[in-house]
Amino acid sequence: MGLMLACELALARCTVLVLEKAADPHSPLKQLPFGIRGLSAPSIEALHRRGLLERMEVPKRMTNPFNASRGRQAGHFAGIPFSFDHIDTSRWRPGLPYSLLAEMAELEAVLTRRAEELGVDIRRGLAITAFQQDTDGVTVQAGDQSFGAAWLVGCDGARSVVRKLGGFAFEGTEPEFTGYSVKLDIVDPEKLGAGRVATARGMYFQSQPGYLNMQDFDGGAFHQAGLPVSREHVQAVLRRISDTDVTVGALHVATTWTDRARQATSYHQGRVLLAGDAAHIHSPLGGQGLNLGLGDAVNLGWKLAATIHGEAPAGLLDSYQAERHPIGAQVLDWSRAQVALMRPSPEARALNAIFRDLINTRDGATYIAGRVWGVAQL
Repeated sequence: MGLMLACELALARCTVLVLEKAADPHSPLKQLPFGIRGLSAPSIEALHRRGLLERMEVPKRMTNPFNASRGRQAGHFAGIPFSFDHIDTSRWRPGLPYSLLAEMAELEAVLTRRAEELGVDIRRGLAITAFQQDTDGVTVQAGDQSFGAAWLVGCDGARSVVRKLGGFAFEGTEPEFTGYSVKLDIVDPEKLGAGRVATARGMYFQSQPGYLNMQDFDGGAFHQAGLPVSREHVQAVLRRISDTDVTVGALHVATTWTDRARQATSYHQGRVLLAGDAAHIHSPLGGQGLNLGLGDAVNLGWKLAATIHGEAPAGLLDSYQAERHPIGAQVLDWSRAQVALMRPSPEARALNAIFRDLINTRDGATYIAGRVWGVAQL
């Protein structure tokens, strides 16, 4: 999360330049409902501590799943809901909410305004194409411009150019499905089931009328092919997964994703570091990606600032890797475990039934909720 890291560094009196590939930060995929994100307890605490949570309106007006009325669903694991009634919060530290809903577009806007207030230089439409580092610093090439800096942090997402140019090893597992997030018109919506529906060929979920998520267990083939997502293709996938002859009247917005799970073996090489999706990628199941990136930024910010100012004790910057890499690995396994329970196979359905029984117990729901909301990290 580059903007969060920029704010942390600027707050510590560091000079910060943000190079953003996109000329326009706005996207319908960052807005509700596609842009909905769950903030975990550590993220909520970090944003509150910096006075940023109070600037956000979406968490105030959207129902907090933790504060849902009794008997209501508080979240899910692999599509298996857990109930507020079953969660024992007496084990956890009281105070701020354990979970809040946010919108990616608003969070980015809030962080951008704060970064600019702190004097961060944000330049858009500049993609990094090359860099060289030595013992004194890094020279970065972006388009026809060159920039010098003491340190370079790649916060440039799953396809990170900084990670690739830096030769960081990126190890993990390949995808089992192509996921679809689409806004569409369905001519005959009564043919689809309500909520999350697992079938013999995958899963689909309508968060609200016209907004659909699907998981097609094709080994990630369609997403990796990079083909355009047409109305005809979406209709064919939906029909196959739902085993109906449902008709898609129009397709307005569509994006694909996978459950590919990889992590940089090292987050730090010389004067180049990685954070957020540049350091680790996984499926969005369970909504852990944003929180993992925010955690990276908060952990790295003060350590890099102390290093820049010559105030860091020996090994401080190395502790970023030591502390954040295991958490990233845990989140990747959390994502893989959910995929294992969602496969359209007899073995997965048997495991799913067992987990459903466990999650419907007090200990099971409390454990799952604590992991989803990051309470164990506080």
